[in-house]
Amino acid sequence: MVKSNDLFNRRIPEIETLNMWKEHDFIDSPFVEIPHIVKLGKETKIIVDLKYPKLGMQNAIKKCLIRKEVFERLLIACTILPQGLAFRIWDIYRTWSLQNELYYVYKPDIIKQFNLENLSLDEQDKIISNYVSIPNKDEVLPPLHITGGSVDLTITDSVTGKDLNFGIEFDDFSDLTNTASYEKENLDGLVRDNRRLLYNIMIESGFTNLPSEVWHYDYGNRSWGYYKKKPAIYKGVLEIDKIPSIISFKEFIAELEKEKNEISMELKKYQWDYADSFER
Repeated sequence: MVKSNDLFNRRIPEIETLNMWKEHDFIDSPFVEIPHIVKLGKETKIIVDLKYPKLGMQNAIKKCLIRKEVFERLLIACTILPQGLAFRIWDIYRTWSLQNELYYVYKPDIIKQFNLENLSLDEQDKIISNYVSIPNKDEVLPPLHITGGSVDLTITDSVTGKDLNFGIEFDDFSDLTNTASYEKENLDGLVRDNRRLLYNIMIESGFTNLPSEVWHYDYGNRSWGYYKKKPAIYKGVLEIDKIPSIISFKEFIAELEKEKNEISMELKKYQWDYADSFER
């Protein structure tokens, strides 16, 4: 496991942006509904605070759904996260309807922010897709969040509820949205260290980062496959009623107790608890 000092000392590398990745070996994996609060022992480690319902997106869903294997790795990340800190979850699974809505809401702002007005539509979409996936209905090559394998999150003080400073707000697209942007000299060292903390914890836990977004991490989808050079294991699920299986946190823990793989054996070392409200 990564040492505490390494969480801040390991630089975030400059990584090329995601290209199309077609290799896949899909598995039949259930989704887990994450409760509002997940605790490691008595300490809060996950706070579900979904952004798009709050922003009034018409197609936002209020359930926080995640693939089982992705959730396992997120819990591993919780065991690395220093005491007193928690993950704040902004977004995981999206329906195609929400992805389509987000694309058309954010597209004009991204075009204006990055001065894309004079580019062709294809050239615009290539850049826009670094921030908002093009809303195609291809289940083999879907938008990343439609797989249930993408996690948008930050780190927060679990006592005060105040988020760490990452130098940018969620979905506030600019050059500073790039994960490694604060590795440059003469930029805020505290922001750089906060970004390193999140990045190194998530990478250590088996995720990959979408380099154009500091808050976006993947497991099992085509972005993860591209950076890991492995087949993607999750196909897209276009709408919530198409999800074949959704299990509760209790059911997830019960299934975990029966399993004997490396990840499950590691997670069994810890006492997990949850709450269905934000009171803690």
